[in-house]
Amino acid sequence: MTLKDLYQRPGFLLRRTHQISAAVFENACASVGLTPAQYGVLTVLANEPGLDQTRLARALAFDKVTVMRVCKGLEERGLIERRVSEHSRRQMAVVLTASGEKLLQQARGPAEQAYQRLLSPLSLTQRHQLIEILEALTQGLADDARAPFVPLLPADVVTTPVEPANAPKTRAARTNTGQRKATPRR
Repeated sequence: MTLKDLYQRPGFLLRRTHQISAAVFENACASVGLTPAQYGVLTVLANEPGLDQTRLARALAFDKVTVMRVCKGLEERGLIERRVSEHSRRQMAVVLTASGEKLLQQARGPAEQAYQRLLSPLSLTQRHQLIEILEALTQGLADDARAPFVPLLPADVVTTPVEPANAPKTRAARTNTGQRKATPRR
């Protein structure tokens, strides 16, 4: 393998793009002091107050250690609170504080600027194509992920990849992580 081959590998390019994406976001959000992971947690909690940590982790495709670390940092800053869940004493519900809501409002403009900056090298058509390709990759390889992704959107809002007409019919079966896994029909 040559270096050119390495530098054109999807994994290399996706990792490099992620590095750039994180840097663009952190630069834009320096004034509010948020990382992409922290912004994601605050955004999910603004839309789903009182979510337990397991569902929060799955809504962002984080592993449990990552979501606990991010929540701990946000809690230390007074942006979220963890409480015993009303539904189960064994689970912790996570909610935004008033300070968390205020900071999230302040972060929305810089986060949107970061989004626009990240996509600025692309035409409008390329932006749509990029999102479609990334969705196809993440959905098509979801079973290989280390952390499950369980979106909190209604099923009709979540996009699904279009299967070729000659693709074998499949049905969904639950995996041990709660994700749905396509299995061939018999």
